[in-house]
Amino acid sequence: MADQAEGGQGNLVGVEICLAYGMPLMMTAFSPLEYVITAGTPHILINNIDHNRRIFTDGRDWPEQLEPTFSGYSIGRWIDEDGDGRYDVLVVETRGPFKGPRAYDASGLPLHHDNQSIFKERIYIDKANPNILHDEITVIDHAVTRPWTVDKQYLRNPNLRPVWPESYCQDNGHVRVGNENYFVSADGLLMPARKNQRPPDLRYFRQTPK
Repeated sequence: MADQAEGGQGNLVGVEICLAYGMPLMMTAFSPLEYVITAGTPHILINNIDHNRRIFTDGRDWPEQLEPTFSGYSIGRWIDEDGDGRYDVLVVETRGPFKGPRAYDASGLPLHHDNQSIFKERIYIDKANPNILHDEITVIDHAVTRPWTVDKQYLRNPNLRPVWPESYCQDNGHVRVGNENYFVSADGLLMPARKNQRPPDLRYFRQTPK
């Protein structure tokens, strides 16, 4: 928080150099999400740094070995919660190992550095308003004293031909030099990104005589 107050990134380490948000921050919907339901593998398309989530609903078990990723590995199952003969809830569990560091949300609240988070989700359409989709995410992580649940709510775009903005992360003005983040100003010069930031080390550059 102190670093953010001075203009720094706080615990959102890597965001300024376009590293993926990962779970659960990737589900914040800074940009549009699209749910594509296919047999055995629903997909969540994300118009942001993170691009795609696969949720395997084909009955598979957890792999013995997993490659670390920011988004994790998701296994889900459809359930008929109200007994009307139609599936109405997608229950998902997502495990790592994860890549890190990752933050819980845009505040920069950090997840544990051991990257052993578990996320449990209930995804369903609101019964009172079919244009609202709920994603109840429960975080189980060594950085919190007990499971932490949030209900993210997404509003349906009624446009049958929505505009999907192209989203990519480059030329955003941020420059990482060593462990420090700087910014390229409008006139193309390197400038500090936070208060009292030291200039980069110039030992390998020819110094201009004074």
